[in-house]
Amino acid sequence: MAESRVLETRKALERAIHVERSALAQDLAELSEAQWAKASLCERWTAEEVVAHLTAGASTSMWRWLLSMLAARFDPDLHNDRRLAQHRGATPQETLRLFRAVVAGSAGPTGHTAAWLGEIVVHSEDIRRPLGLVRTPPVATTTAVARFFASRDFTVPSRAAIAGLRVEATDGPFTTGSGHLLRGPTLSLVMGMAGRAAACEDLEGDGAAILHARLC
Repeated sequence: MAESRVLETRKALERAIHVERSALAQDLAELSEAQWAKASLCERWTAEEVVAHLTAGASTSMWRWLLSMLAARFDPDLHNDRRLAQHRGATPQETLRLFRAVVAGSAGPTGHTAAWLGEIVVHSEDIRRPLGLVRTPPVATTTAVARFFASRDFTVPSRAAIAGLRVEATDGPFTTGSGHLLRGPTLSLVMGMAGRAAACEDLEGDGAAILHARLC
């Protein structure tokens, strides 16, 4: 519980972001060309494209982000695709080099630090799970993300995803809501709130089927 409270400070959240970026960079170093091209859980993007997206997020100031959104007429898909293209290298190795350069950089374009922690946690799992790579972030990290996701719909409709459900983590202190029970590891709850139906395989309770239906 104490560790989770530490991650409520902005600096602690930023440190956690750097830890998760570094861990992902280490995993990416061993990928084959075929693995870089494999579809991620983020439906439109390959593993390499997700990495370029993460680099873009860590490289874009608030004003650049606002200007990019304006240029894209507030179409987030177009905005993301344009920024991704800017930060994707000519080869996967170049894409990885660009990502490594921002590992210790800015959390993200806005002050919603917990959201950007969620960005690296979710997108890392988007890459790892289809490739059979396993890493569970510290429970304090996933708890901070779960609390933010449950509190509001920000870049994903995470709060709406669990409306009417009693959500309980089996490996940490996170609980929220009331209604049909949804239980499981905090990382899987985070992924479910982020819209990843594959995470429902790790969840239990009547709420698991309800969440899966909402995501499919």
